Amino acid sequence: MIASVVVPAHNEEAVLGRCLASLRDPGLDVVVIANACTDGTAAIAREAGVRVIETPTPGKAHAIRLGDESCTTFPRIYMDADVEVSASSVRALAAALARPGILAAAPVPSWELSGVGWAARRVHRVHDALLAPTRALAGVGVYALTAEGHARVFPLPDVISDDGWVHRAFTAEERVVVREATSVVRPARTLRAELRRRARVRRGNRELSNLGRPAPEGGLRLGSLRGLVLDRTVSPIDALVYLTVVALTRVRALNGRSGWGRDGSSR
Repeated sequence: MIASVVVPAHNEEAVLGRCLASLRDPGLDVVVIANACTDGTAAIAREAGVRVIETPTPGKAHAIRLGDESCTTFPRIYMDADVEVSASSVRALAAALARPGILAAAPVPSWELSGVGWAARRVHRVHDALLAPTRALAGVGVYALTAEGHARVFPLPDVISDDGWVHRAFTAEERVVVREATSVVRPARTLRAELRRRARVRRGNRELSNLGRPAPEGGLRLGSLRGLVLDRTVSPIDALVYLTVVALTRVRALNGRSGWGRDGSSR
């Protein structure tokens, strides 16, 4: 086996087939953990010919731990059920992890924006431009670990942001973005969904900092937004919409109104 792939999934029957189709390769050990599902997630996984673990216990971190415990192969790739990563990209991640000193890796995200509303699209455009210089393991739906890297982050705690936990466990020299690998990511389609997602991300980041894992790059600096506007990477309207959403997100996060919790969600 080239690698093990762990896919936590809560009620993902609408997208899981697409995810698993992209992973077809006899060298990959793929396991789907259907956590607290009330739809056909497990059946779709079985039809795809991958290993399936079902659990009535909700929560992404718990599902990842179950899948991880069932694997024997390294490196290990952990990916969201609504993301697509080709088998060739998985092989590229595995090859990168064979380099001396590299313990964790992630692909380059390819954003699928079809069907995304105008406001959410503007927010995403700005956020992606701000985050691009420091993006590594978090926010792309996939991360990969060597055995040594795995020992540093597992057992995974019950945190809101598993990829944030992993990202903050490594120095910039120990993790790499693999340019030969891509993940197809579908961001929030509506402004309301984007607000929920961003409030949850904010709560997750705050939780990680409280656990003693601050972001190694620090937080996003909105002062950088001025530079993006001046060099016309984003428009003034983009920036205004983004700042409005940031303000609303802070209010929702403080009030605990992210719309998410440690439930069965796989995202």
